[in-house]
Amino acid sequence: MQITTDIKPVTWLKANAASLLDQINDTRRPVIITQNGEPKAVLQDPKSYEEMRNALGLLKLLAQGEEEARNGQFAQQDLVFKRLEEQLNSRT
Repeated sequence: MQITTDIKPVTWLKANAASLLDQINDTRRPVIITQNGEPKAVLQDPKSYEEMRNALGLLKLLAQGEEEARNGQFAQQDLVFKRLEEQLNSRT
């Protein structure tokens, strides 16, 4: 993050919304919006936002898997594939 270009006061946003949106979409860097000197919002381009959401979703799945493994909630690989094969074969 480049502090001088990536933090803007809300008054600047009001006056320069179009150019700020261009900056965000061109650089793909989020911009922090401040109000009374305090950070109040983050503006981000849609593609970066979607990528971040997808990454967080994957991290959540990994954390759940690790928790299940710690609690002994797992099965041997060959048993899992055998069950899947049986389910697939029963559908035909």
